[in-house]
Amino acid sequence: FTATQTSTYTVTGTNGVGCTNTAQVTVTVNPLPTVSGGLNQAVCAGQQVTLNGTGAATYTWDNNVQNGVAFTPTQTNQYTVTGTSAAGCQGSAQVLVTVNQLPNVGAGQSQTVCAGTAVTLNGSGASTYAWNNNVQNNVPFTATQTSTYTVTGTNGVGCTNTAQVTVTVNPLPTVSGGLNQ
Repeated sequence: FTATQTSTYTVTGTNGVGCTNTAQVTVTVNPLPTVSGGLNQAVCAGQQVTLNGTGAATYTWDNNVQNGVAFTPTQTNQYTVTGTSAAGCQGSAQVLVTVNQLPNVGAGQSQTVCAGTAVTLNGSGASTYAWNNNVQNNVPFTATQTSTYTVTGTNGVGCTNTAQVTVTVNPLPTVSGGLNQ
């Protein structure tokens, strides 16, 4: 039978000549621990996550996860934690870790321009773009020297990636008209 609460049970036994005796046993019902694996989480690919069980004395996670130890998930997965109370009772919980992919950011083709020529750099593959060296996405600027520019693109779930492009600036030729005679 399944005991639902702590109770004392009495058994009465009779031998073959009609004599009886009793004995008692107490069955203690320990409560199951209320285990939690924490809130569902979303991370960008390559980021670490730490899962912590609560509500019990010890915790065992599936998929080789260690309680309270950071790891890098490679794909979206549901993780199950089993918590064991001091009395040896077990409860479990699940937490979903969503792994969002990084945007495939592009910076365009490298460019070669003459000094004083305006250049326009455009990022691709993300929702928003931030360039180094005070460059604005899709806004012309005049590069004064050969440089490599880095764009950081952010997608709709906040994951970022970078790309680079080189702008080579060639000097203008020195032109002389000769001497006046």
